[in-house]
Amino acid sequence: MSYPPGPPQPGEPHPGSYPAPAPTNGKATSSLIVGITTLVLSWCCGFGVLGLVAVVLGMKGRSEIRRSGGAQGGEGIALAGVITGAIAVLVGLLVLIAVIGVIAGGNAAFQDYTE
Repeated sequence: MSYPPGPPQPGEPHPGSYPAPAPTNGKATSSLIVGITTLVLSWCCGFGVLGLVAVVLGMKGRSEIRRSGGAQGGEGIALAGVITGAIAVLVGLLVLIAVIGVIAGGNAAFQDYTE
């Protein structure tokens, strides 16, 4: 005679329930936050160069996620942080080059009109 299964023990999932999702890696989340922030501020004062922090955090987060064997999630978040950080670095460098060009050019553009 077989008996129906009893109620689940504490800590066991209920029959038919889904397993809890893997926790998101903290470095991946930080990478995305820093990447978006530096992307927004990349036009101002060369802050985009700080996007390197997002790139490093994202790369470290991705490697930790891979080494965890599924115990951690957030690889897509880490990748998004790397991408936004890299774009912020490029935009920040372009803005910095443009500012240096304007400063180095000085009033050369206006000298023709003042003579």
